[in-house]
Amino acid sequence: MADKKLVEAITSMNEDFAQWYTDICKKADLCDYTSVKGCMVFKPAGYAIWELIQKQMDERFKATGVENVYLPMFIPESLLEKEKDHVEGFAPEVAWVTQGGLAPLQEKMCVRPTSETLFCDFYKNEVHSYRDLPKIYNQWCSVVRWEKETRPFLRSREFLWQEGHTIHATAEEAEERTIQMLDVYANFCEEVLAIPVIKGRKTDKEKFAGAEATYTIEALMHDGKALQSGTSHNFGNGFAKAFDIQYTDKDNTLKYCYQTSWGTTTRLIGAIIMVHGDDSGLKLPPLVAPVQVMIVPIQQKKEGVLDNAYKIRDEIKKAGLRVKVDDSDKSPGWKFSECEMRGVPMRIEIGPRDIEEGKAVIVRRDNGEKIECPINDLPAKVTELIPVIQKSMLEAARTHRDTHTYEAKSWEEFNKIFDEKAGFVKAMWCGNRECEDKIKEQLSVTSRCMPFEQENISDTCVCCGQKAQKMVYWGRAY
Repeated sequence: MADKKLVEAITSMNEDFAQWYTDICKKADLCDYTSVKGCMVFKPAGYAIWELIQKQMDERFKATGVENVYLPMFIPESLLEKEKDHVEGFAPEVAWVTQGGLAPLQEKMCVRPTSETLFCDFYKNEVHSYRDLPKIYNQWCSVVRWEKETRPFLRSREFLWQEGHTIHATAEEAEERTIQMLDVYANFCEEVLAIPVIKGRKTDKEKFAGAEATYTIEALMHDGKALQSGTSHNFGNGFAKAFDIQYTDKDNTLKYCYQTSWGTTTRLIGAIIMVHGDDSGLKLPPLVAPVQVMIVPIQQKKEGVLDNAYKIRDEIKKAGLRVKVDDSDKSPGWKFSECEMRGVPMRIEIGPRDIEEGKAVIVRRDNGEKIECPINDLPAKVTELIPVIQKSMLEAARTHRDTHTYEAKSWEEFNKIFDEKAGFVKAMWCGNRECEDKIKEQLSVTSRCMPFEQENISDTCVCCGQKAQKMVYWGRAY
């Protein structure tokens, strides 16, 4: 009964995708709700995934010259209001602190929704000469945005993220860094999370408050909805002018600096769940799996079974993999189900008969394939399978995205696709905000990005029929 009940506890994704997602978050023990409305607890299994994301992403950042810093979590109101577009963009989501201890504050402070204004205040005293530039900084922290509706990992009032903030002498350098970090994100998603993404520029309607240009990576979830998975913003010198950040150039003249910011959040964990998961639970790409190999002993009370399981564990650990033995007193069937639920990329089944024959069975979580392997070859075999599983998961996700990406040349076709199907729709746009607003209002569809790789699907805008300017990916999004 226990084996059956564990799987029954997950709602089928085709029946109710939102409930399926919530079930996995809870049953795979990734997070829990709290008495703080809109905030969640990261349980060890969930936080371990974030640690692996953080570690590998941080290494990639540092390879491009990034240095980590940490700034305060409070921003005085006067500071936040220095950049008009920025403060207007964030005003509805800001949480305010009005009292310190027993005394009211002379000036209220917000809990950072993002840190552009604090970095500007910091740079103002840090940058004086061209010799002080560039500054390539990043901070790992949490931010607070007072969201009305929340969902584990995807949207919570406090969430974990990294925010990069860089400052440069020229517009060209700033643009180069903006695109460079977007590429870091795109490569990370594909190579580490096995999630294929579309790279492109946001429309002015969708860009970050205060930015000159916002670039994005967009991923497609299993239910056909888009998820913005990372953004990189070029601020030009707008913030520098608002905060008076100038430097003395080589020709001894004062010039304004140019800035960028870029960020990814714990919603990447939500993306992993919704791109790779199935009705049995999580499927974790090996590079972010806290446990890459789970050894499940069969008839473990029989002599030599556990000893052999521990010995195999130690050998695999020496090969540099994250491995555990499930030596709990639950039934093997229950352990298999739990392994699948938690998304462990590989499990090794070993019992008395296997030991006698000098072999074990490796079961892949991504495709269910069972592989017989001599016990002595297990460390080499599971090591060899890590990149194979990563690649297989990326290819499966790419196939899903590509088969759920459509083209529309007319308003009727555009409407029909969104009425009957779920996924990305590639369609031409005239560049006018009115058309973008109409599409959102009538179809609940937003522009996801204007991809770098442009295609000419037709010469006219899908909405108004006027001359087209850009091909856009459209979709319903989280």
